Amino acid sequence: MKIALGQINPTVGDFSGNAAKIIEFSRRAQTGGAGLILFPELSVCGYPPRDLVERPSFVARNRETAEQIAAATRGMAVICGLVTPAESETGKSAMNSAALLQEGKIAFLQSKMLLPTYDVFDEMRNFAPAKSQQLFPLCGNRVALTICEDAWNDKLFWPKRLYTIDPIDALVRAGGDLVLNISASPFWIGKREVRRDMLASIARHHKVPVAMVNQVGGDDSLVFDGSSIVLNAEGNIIAQGRSFEEDLIYFDSTKLTGDLHEQIEGEEASVYGALVLGTRDYIQKCGFRKAIIGLSGGIDSALTAVIAADAVGAENVIGVGMPGPYSSPGSIDDARALASNLGIRFELLSINCAVEAYRKTLKEVFANQKEDVTEENIQSRARGTLLMALSNKFGWLVLTTGNKSEMSVGYSTLYGDAAGGFAVIKDCSKTRVYELARRRNLLAVPPPIPSSIIERPPSAELRHDQRDEDTLPPYSVLDPILDGYIENDLGREQLILRGFDPADVDRVIALVDRAEYKRRQYPPGPKISQKNFGRDRRLPITNRWREPRPS
Repeated sequence: MKIALGQINPTVGDFSGNAAKIIEFSRRAQTGGAGLILFPELSVCGYPPRDLVERPSFVARNRETAEQIAAATRGMAVICGLVTPAESETGKSAMNSAALLQEGKIAFLQSKMLLPTYDVFDEMRNFAPAKSQQLFPLCGNRVALTICEDAWNDKLFWPKRLYTIDPIDALVRAGGDLVLNISASPFWIGKREVRRDMLASIARHHKVPVAMVNQVGGDDSLVFDGSSIVLNAEGNIIAQGRSFEEDLIYFDSTKLTGDLHEQIEGEEASVYGALVLGTRDYIQKCGFRKAIIGLSGGIDSALTAVIAADAVGAENVIGVGMPGPYSSPGSIDDARALASNLGIRFELLSINCAVEAYRKTLKEVFANQKEDVTEENIQSRARGTLLMALSNKFGWLVLTTGNKSEMSVGYSTLYGDAAGGFAVIKDCSKTRVYELARRRNLLAVPPPIPSSIIERPPSAELRHDQRDEDTLPPYSVLDPILDGYIENDLGREQLILRGFDPADVDRVIALVDRAEYKRRQYPPGPKISQKNFGRDRRLPITNRWREPRPS
């Protein structure tokens, strides 16, 4: 049987739009000779719907839409994900389910058993788990239909499993000879490789073909990379979909041959693809048409502008230079040159008058006080006010330009450079920002980012001759410590054992711990690491725990 994988980009709550995609891809697959097409987890309503599933009207709309899809795809078998009502005694109102649509009706329903509560997931909050699962017959196969996490508990792959049951193992033991998995598996660096290896282990272990269709697209901070794959019983990939774009691929369940579409390879290329897709979908799915960025002449705003232009087109990006008392002529020239290279609109609005007005207003109450970071932050907040004024007047989305290194240690100004609606590079360390900028420059002639931006020592330019290293350790020292402390949860002594200077470790840990309240107020941005700031890392703001030191 020829089977298709419909790797689509749904939007949460857009039932008519999602249904239209499912119907369109189904008809294309039917024209291409497929008898069955798979769509991602919760593709009818979009993933993740979170607390929307608590609304009876939302749950009911899932069923209604699935029935409409079934009627529109008569003559073709379709598997898609949807929310279904839960059994009343469970205490949960909904289940995460997969439906087989055949001959104009819902012919079979299967619900998810394993509900993840780690990383960005909190499915136990919203869904009731299935008590059991069944096989269904299809063209000579006994199909084991599973939903995303149901495949993530293979005992031969995971050294420490999270669940006591393995749905795939149970279904194959019951006679399943073809595993189909519909997924909404978010991207992070290395995730595609983990998925491939895990599914290959399942195929080899159970000696059955495995097909996984994965969602693609951005949803708030999550980015889904697609990269759908099919493996034979030896664990070899026989079909795969593209990364970071919608795709339709076919495979033959008897001959075990299929389409092999090229995927983005390499860490930096994958990260850049995720950032562009996440930015595009946030802007467009939230109803914005244009984005605005404060262009300082620095590396962070430059990379943000390039990503935005790649995401939604140069004609939909506005750069604003906002020179202040300490802005260097070179920074202003570089901001203008960047905008010219990208072909984006550029406006120049000085903050000098605004800063002077603030200082004049505060002069009496600040009498006899030394100037300090307060006056620096006034400059940043003046810029934030101008950007938000333009946003309010014209309906443009402000893209915040801060990176993960700065967010980690609180090197940002609330209601200043932290103001905005979406933080494009918030999960990228400063080191990675430079790597991405250099890589992007290699892809165009002439390169979009002026070399002087990349070569200039990073500075907020809020006081005379300021450098980031006046306040922070060099990024070559800071970023590896942050990686250990934040990404890997290493404690003080573990970091020191890795060779880091104790004084640097103590300084960085103190800065990170003190800045939690700032990070909580930062806009969302695309997740590209295993542990970003948001749903991945849930620490209390009010908290007196400190890493122990030797007495």
